[in-house]
Amino acid sequence: MPDYPRPLDALNEAKNKRVLVLLKNGKEYTGKLKSFDIHVNLVLEEAEELENGEVKKKIGTLFIRGDTITTISPQ
Repeated sequence: MPDYPRPLDALNEAKNKRVLVLLKNGKEYTGKLKSFDIHVNLVLEEAEELENGEVKKKIGTLFIRGDTITTISPQ
């Protein structure tokens, strides 16, 4: 497992890779991480909304506010 001296280093490593994002409201999204900022606002491409691990809806490009996120996990 790589050593990340700063938390955003882990996000930088995940750029252009698929990630799973869990939100405070219980929603789950997966997509390719295109960009993020210091507030952990994210832009996902090829984004999909998941429900019970299954694709519920294909979204395309999606912006997610950082303050709504509980977990970001590389896939």
